[in-house]
Amino acid sequence: MRLIRALGLVIAGVFAGFAGAGVLLRRAFPSRGDAESDEIALTAIHNGLELESHATAFRGGSMFTWFGGITVDLREATLAPDARLTLTTVFGGIDLRIPHGWRVASEVRTGPGGVSIDVPDADENAPRLMLDGVVLFGGVAVRGG
Repeated sequence: MRLIRALGLVIAGVFAGFAGAGVLLRRAFPSRGDAESDEIALTAIHNGLELESHATAFRGGSMFTWFGGITVDLREATLAPDARLTLTTVFGGIDLRIPHGWRVASEVRTGPGGVSIDVPDADENAPRLMLDGVVLFGGVAVRGG
């Protein structure tokens, strides 16, 4: 019985630590940017975020998830030259929707987790969105259309 109580306390402590760290991280890294922003910095820790961008010269920015998720729809945005998004997800997910005609290049590093890019081939002169970052125990999905 003593072992079960000790194990229960350890598990409760781990969960409390994750929750406390999440609160501190959310305060330290607040989300910036809205539907009209050309550059964004989105953070989803223990929650979810959705954004539909109407940016006139979307340059990119960053997205960070930790036990959370981010969905960004870029189909109404116009891409600026050399646009770059840095994606970091740990036990979370990021879903990007891009318009037909954009190219996507990925340098995202993955541990346990993955990146799925499902975009039709575009013209070599089409606007290109560069992705970099890290995925650990989560996923990134990029879909065209």
